[in-house]
Amino acid sequence: MTRIFQALSRITAAAAVVTGSLAGLSAHATTQPADVRVEKVSFTSGGQTLKGHLYIPAGVSRANPGKAAVVTGAWMTIKEQMPGRYAQELAQRGIVALAFDFRGWGESGGQLRAMEDPKTKTEDIRAAVAFLATRSEVNPQAISGLGICASAGYMAEAAATTPALKSVALVAPWLHDRTIVNAVYGGEASVQSLIDVARKAQADFKATGKQTLVPAASSTDKSAVMFNVPYYTERDRGLIPQWENQFNVGSWEAWLKFDAMPAAPKLKAPLLIVHSEAAAIPQGAKQFYASVAAPKQQLWLDNVGQFDFYDRAPAVTRAADAVAQHFQVSLPLAGQTRSQGSPR
Repeated sequence: MTRIFQALSRITAAAAVVTGSLAGLSAHATTQPADVRVEKVSFTSGGQTLKGHLYIPAGVSRANPGKAAVVTGAWMTIKEQMPGRYAQELAQRGIVALAFDFRGWGESGGQLRAMEDPKTKTEDIRAAVAFLATRSEVNPQAISGLGICASAGYMAEAAATTPALKSVALVAPWLHDRTIVNAVYGGEASVQSLIDVARKAQADFKATGKQTLVPAASSTDKSAVMFNVPYYTERDRGLIPQWENQFNVGSWEAWLKFDAMPAAPKLKAPLLIVHSEAAAIPQGAKQFYASVAAPKQQLWLDNVGQFDFYDRAPAVTRAADAVAQHFQVSLPLAGQTRSQGSPR
């Protein structure tokens, strides 16, 4: 799989451009960090129990419900990685934020483990939105979604088909179609070989009940999907104890055949994209953005790598500032008080 990330370095360039109405945003926007309470929560999707962390800013309550966001991360990741980082950042900026584990990942249920399935993950995002709407701290008319890296496509699809998602932001979005997939994964024949591997794994599971799991990332095992890749192989970054570091080989077909582009013209919610020419597949973000008819803005940062967006302070700060500002402006005013009979 190393060739995948070598290809990424060839198809990205270290150029800088800042566009859109957020172009003048300062490196440290005018947000005051707030005390944040983190609550363990659970909800259901597809008959499975999903586990999450709800980040609640100080001052937000049943009497003073706030704006909220569902936050999702890169492929193969869990809530304690970049979703939790951005959820904390948004909560510090006054937005209730939910980071959760998709079906088959982390603490969530699901028989199939470590499956990168865009369809089920999109369904889980819809369930997360519905859950947020039941919370007394949340204005149900002011729920947004932030998708990071691979989940940007899932978040876009959820936003395009879920009226309850009133605003959407995509940070370092990995948005591909078949042309981009072929460019990244070594051509049509290479892509088909991975699809064939997935089909064999799926057939084996049906026949034996055994799942084909391989390392997601490793600095020593070259069979890992991401060999020697930053963040995922660093213990002080993404290689945390809670992460099982596995990939279900049966995922390849669904992942490689997923096309994020059709969601773009269907979007009605205001959109923000934060990206960099030095990060992954910027051409996918540009292609997607060009097809969006809804209100939209973009912020392109100078020489920020894909993995920097996950946890490096300067990049995360700029991105979180922009996302929080986008949600504050595009979502309805907070403060809708629920009736006494409203659900928790």
